[in-house]
Amino acid sequence: MRKVYLSLVGFSLLCRLNAWSQTKTDTVPFNKTNVSLYKPVPLDPAEKDTTGYRPRQLRVDEVNFVSSYYQQSGDHSAVRGGIGDESVTDLANGLDLNLVWYNQKMHKNTLAIGLGFDYHSAASQAYVSATGASSKTGTRIYPSLDWTVENEKKGGSFGIGAYYSGEYNYQSLGADLHFSQKTADKNGEFTAKFQGYFDRVKLIYPSELIPNTTTSDGGTVVTSASGTILSGDGEHHRAGIPSSPRTTLTAAFSYSQMISSRLQIMFLGDVVTQNGYLSLPFHRVYFANRDTAVVEKLPSSRFKLPLGVRLNYFVGDNIILRSYYRYYQDNWGIKSNTVGIEVPYKVTPFFSISPFYRYYDQSAAKYFAAYGEHTAADQYYTSNYEYSKFQSSFYGVGFRVAPPKGVFGWQGLHELEIRYGHYTQTTGLISDVVSVSLGFK
Repeated sequence: MRKVYLSLVGFSLLCRLNAWSQTKTDTVPFNKTNVSLYKPVPLDPAEKDTTGYRPRQLRVDEVNFVSSYYQQSGDHSAVRGGIGDESVTDLANGLDLNLVWYNQKMHKNTLAIGLGFDYHSAASQAYVSATGASSKTGTRIYPSLDWTVENEKKGGSFGIGAYYSGEYNYQSLGADLHFSQKTADKNGEFTAKFQGYFDRVKLIYPSELIPNTTTSDGGTVVTSASGTILSGDGEHHRAGIPSSPRTTLTAAFSYSQMISSRLQIMFLGDVVTQNGYLSLPFHRVYFANRDTAVVEKLPSSRFKLPLGVRLNYFVGDNIILRSYYRYYQDNWGIKSNTVGIEVPYKVTPFFSISPFYRYYDQSAAKYFAAYGEHTAADQYYTSNYEYSKFQSSFYGVGFRVAPPKGVFGWQGLHELEIRYGHYTQTTGLISDVVSVSLGFK
């Protein structure tokens, strides 16, 4: 299910990213300071001074709520060895709270608190049991915390973050360090972020492939979804489900530069390493005789190298061209190209429409083969179509309204954005996602 979640998170982020399209400068990714199209409501004119003093007390700067609904259909379920229904529905909700204060050195402190909750239903999940009797539904919760200190005078910032994601078969703990520094003329900015995710994958196997181990006292240990141990005397004892670790380390870098008042460019590059249990135990693979299923087996390490560039060009006051290209390769044999464009058009000063399109092309991993095409001689094997050769298109439109007196006349609700996207893949996978974003000041 993690692939679905990543799609939803990415689409939800687009809702926030599109808000930047009405400004002449982009905010570099990983700079966690608050971004807004609106200036804070000024103090009473009598309180205005020119000494540079800012209030130091803690205040709520912005609250953002994003809700997404995702629906997917396809017929290449990895749980059933590359065949079968892979229909999915997912409702994802996220709430972000930004708190701001200034310390004694007049450095801006931003504390970002996030909480997300997803509920999903997946047809393939039912077939962890060979009879299709497993639960189709599941939930995920993912809180986050980030603290950033910014020296606005020198144009630098430093921050730390922590994350947690938990669902029935997967738990993840994460942490990061990030910093940024603007150039002397403030037209360029370098950003770096170092992340670590430390995960545990529960070893929930397909029902017919559950490994049984005979203990010294003659009992049989059964690794099942219930974590039951059957002892030698026939009595059942509850026990935790075994799990295996997975570690992901990422170093992400970017540099943005204002070429002119209308053109901005950004270069991005990541270095990603993964180690540990990188398969999923409930993914089946069928060998050439098609009578025998085995558990997916992938290498215990992976190296990824994505490189990208963004170009934003302001065509007058009403139209912006936002383009993106990324090249990716890893040591599993996958190479891909991503090209995207978004064209926000400001219909009025307070209402904009943003059509977008993204094309993706991927080569197959050297460990992938379709249902029944692997052989027992293969060292590694998967029939998960996430690793197959395919092309995809993702297109849609966003609508954003941000009136000066607030949405629906509510001063606190400063923006509302609705986005819809349709995704097609040459493997037959089709999905739709709609997202609603609310910004409160």
